[in-house]
Amino acid sequence: MAVEKYGLRCQPPRGWRLAIERKASVAAGVPHGLSPAMRGQALERVEPNGEVMRPILHACTIDLPSDRGDFGSGVVDLLGSEDVFISLVEYGSEVADQGLFAEQGMPRLAPSQFGPNRLQRPLPGRSASQHFFSVGGRAFCLFTVIGSHSRRMATVPRAAEVVRGLHVTDRRTLVRQGEMT
Repeated sequence: MAVEKYGLRCQPPRGWRLAIERKASVAAGVPHGLSPAMRGQALERVEPNGEVMRPILHACTIDLPSDRGDFGSGVVDLLGSEDVFISLVEYGSEVADQGLFAEQGMPRLAPSQFGPNRLQRPLPGRSASQHFFSVGGRAFCLFTVIGSHSRRMATVPRAAEVVRGLHVTDRRTLVRQGEMT
């Protein structure tokens, strides 16, 4: 069943768990020092306490704990050798199409892009890839973790199938629909 929220849509294969939420995230640190007018340019919500809430999509082959980090803390330690975790974190339109986010379009995953040294902290056997890119005036990070580096030829194609099924609604359409200012 497809899930769509905040301009993100995904229909994961059978057996995958999916969540699309708006969370105070690591991505919230990007706009520090921007004017309130600039903060309104992203698909985000600014809480009264100043926290910036942005869309995050998580897809996984195991149950997603309610208490998990943007990039999978609380989940990736639980992965078995056949499991996959995917995180798509939005960073906001104010950084889209430039610098780290200059690459255009959803990345294509390949086993050669995964390595144990690409994890935020070392976890025995695990392997990860990380891609920064923009789609339709929105900036993202795609972080993918597989349960076994030695099994990457079998598990990365499963992750790639989910990523190919991700759809990002462009910023202009969201503005036209009133979901973004």
